[in-house]
Amino acid sequence: MVIQEGHDLLKLEGVRTSFFLDSSVIRAVDNVSFDIRKGEIFGLVGESGSGKTITALSIMRLVPPPAKIVEGKIFFEGRDLTLLTVKEMENVRGARIGMVFQEPMSSLNPVFRVGDQIGEILSAHTNLSNKEIRNKSLELLKQVGFDEPDRRYVQYPHQLSGGQRQRILIAIAIACNPSLVIADEPTTALDVATEGQILSLLQDLVSGHRMSMLLITHNLHIIRGLGTRVGIMYAGRMVEQNVVADFFQKPLHPYSTGLLDSVVWLKGHEKRLKAIPGAVPRLSELPSGCKFHPRCPRVMAICKGEEPPMFTVGDDQWVKCYLYRN
Repeated sequence: MVIQEGHDLLKLEGVRTSFFLDSSVIRAVDNVSFDIRKGEIFGLVGESGSGKTITALSIMRLVPPPAKIVEGKIFFEGRDLTLLTVKEMENVRGARIGMVFQEPMSSLNPVFRVGDQIGEILSAHTNLSNKEIRNKSLELLKQVGFDEPDRRYVQYPHQLSGGQRQRILIAIAIACNPSLVIADEPTTALDVATEGQILSLLQDLVSGHRMSMLLITHNLHIIRGLGTRVGIMYAGRMVEQNVVADFFQKPLHPYSTGLLDSVVWLKGHEKRLKAIPGAVPRLSELPSGCKFHPRCPRVMAICKGEEPPMFTVGDDQWVKCYLYRN
């Protein structure tokens, strides 16, 4: 299926992913809906434990046991991924959707050369010969910023820095020219200079390959620099979707306001920092009603008893908060 520029490439509708434990069921992702269009970078933001990574793994159909997608639809290039067979989904991963995982050292196999690990994805999803796979792998290494691709090809992950390993993961993710790349905290544990290089590389790849990206992060600076639209997650739920430029000028949800107030910005944005009171609730001990209400400075009686529905505020803007009732 051909997806035109600006049209939905990925669309999640009411996705719920739960962990089935001996004594309880934990809703790690609860009724999450959003879409990603061709050629855009969609940012998914939230504190640790908010459900961002499980959302990504749900898209990839890689949620670890005892978790399971129990509800909702995930449309990608016109097909509902939740209905695909295991074999059909294997043909989507890597070929049509690439993923850059959080931890480059644990995501790469320590006993295989990096060139062979890039070649493995090409071997699985293309009909290239061994020579063509090697040449393509060298081309990818150069594309992600290595000046000496031949030398890097034969190295092992432990011989590379964190930033270099992250570049290898990016090369693997884009090897088959997918239409969507999921980047899960792609700059975790990197120094500021290396972080800037990786983010610039990702942005160039999106524009150069006309691909889309789901960028998962807790770092609002990253979204401000790269994102097109942004979704805010809290306690397994998506509480706001907004256009990036509007979000930083006028966030909709009180939680979003709290996130912005707790961030140090560059010169010209000086202000007194404010911490969000309280702590993120455990998913096994969620409050009734709006899950943010125990920490919310604008809480109302209705917030404590009923979980808010989605209120449309403008084009590409919605929020789950009773402040927006008519």
